[in-house]
Amino acid sequence: MIQKRILFSNSLALLVNRLTQSITTFVLVAAIARMLGPYQLGQYMLAFSYYYVFMTLASQGFKTLFTRELARNPLETPVYLVSGSFLQLLFSILGYAVLLIVVFLLPYSADTRTVCYVMGLSIIPFSLSNVTESIFQAQEKMHLIAMSTVPVYLLRLLVIISLMSAKYDISLVSAVIAVSETIILGIEWFLVSKFVSYKWQLDLAFMWRTTKAVRTFLVIEGISVFKDRIQVLTLSLLGGEVVVGLYGAVAQLMQPFQIISYSLVIAIFPSMSKAVTLGKEKQRHLTETTVEILLLVALPLIIGLLFVGQDLLVLLYHNPKFAQANTALSLLAFGLITACFSRPLSYILVANGFEKINLWEVLTTTTLGGLLSIPLVSRYQLNGAATGVLLVQIVGCGIYIYYVYKRLFKLNLWQILRRPLLMSLLIVIVFLLLQKYSHNLLVTMLTATLAYSLAMGGIGIYTFGAEAVWAKLLPNKKSS
Repeated sequence: MIQKRILFSNSLALLVNRLTQSITTFVLVAAIARMLGPYQLGQYMLAFSYYYVFMTLASQGFKTLFTRELARNPLETPVYLVSGSFLQLLFSILGYAVLLIVVFLLPYSADTRTVCYVMGLSIIPFSLSNVTESIFQAQEKMHLIAMSTVPVYLLRLLVIISLMSAKYDISLVSAVIAVSETIILGIEWFLVSKFVSYKWQLDLAFMWRTTKAVRTFLVIEGISVFKDRIQVLTLSLLGGEVVVGLYGAVAQLMQPFQIISYSLVIAIFPSMSKAVTLGKEKQRHLTETTVEILLLVALPLIIGLLFVGQDLLVLLYHNPKFAQANTALSLLAFGLITACFSRPLSYILVANGFEKINLWEVLTTTTLGGLLSIPLVSRYQLNGAATGVLLVQIVGCGIYIYYVYKRLFKLNLWQILRRPLLMSLLIVIVFLLLQKYSHNLLVTMLTATLAYSLAMGGIGIYTFGAEAVWAKLLPNKKSS
């Protein structure tokens, strides 16, 4: 019982942290677009991309390694805290130095370079906080991560919006972000010092062993982050800051689905791992169910964006220039279909010990993305970037489907698609009716959401039966 409470507490803490980070980021992007315009939004997205790339290269491999090793050897926590932090500091300084050189050598304007330099300072405190967070995770104290980050994220958002309202530019916004990461680091060190006794003494042998051990993790993380950010970096060089801003605004609208899909697959992954011993049929059922649930979310969302995407962009970002991104929005929306398959299939492969296929997929799609992005962005700018992302996602999805079919089982596509297609037909009918009788965007969105919720409820009752659904909703209800 105690273990279940700890698991629930840790899962809830991580979910709260992730949701807060995602929501505040979305609100911040919308606020920058509204108050400062697409050019400075592009500067922010570009600076954040460089920060994210070099932060990942400098630290994320260490976080994965430290969490694993600390869970196995908790008595070495003081060594990891002091010597690990010093090693992480060296790598983060190196990462920031390389960022400075790269940004200086590329043909950006002076003000854009300044934003990148200031935002890049966040690499150092964020990387160091990864050490303390590894300790929290290894000792199953994830609630301390949420305690350290959530209040700062919320306060940071309020401060930045106040500064932008006072007509301060994106450089000061970047400085606030760097300062906030330093504050989080200070809070986490204060909390970790409450239960970890340490001495200010460096273990050089430990640092050398760790440097050798982390190399594989750094390669994997580096390839993944390059794949995620290649379009923004290419757009910045071939399209300029305004195009980067438009692309970033569109990408933010995909975040709700990304949060849902990530949370769902992470929750089901333990069951997938256990199902390996129960046979291929059980694994197939779990995988197909996961894909179907994601499609029930993705397809109605895609249809909604096709009908009201352009108006939604203008409403959210309060600038008619963002209507130019409607085609890119539609292209990226169609990519959600591939994500419905790719994410569950990648995890079922890992559950069966085929993680090398995942690495091969990342290498293949990253290389393909690099080859496609330059000619597509050069010719079609924003739409070319979105097209490149969609093509890469299709290839990646195809790789996962092929290897799941070859190594594990064949997917029953009709079983997966029938309910999502029925839901999609209903949502199309709803939007067509609303298009005819209502011209108010908010009314249209609320009505479509209500229709979707009722349809999902109907599918649940049809699938599980009214009594089973009622029992799930009211598990303690006793018949009179």
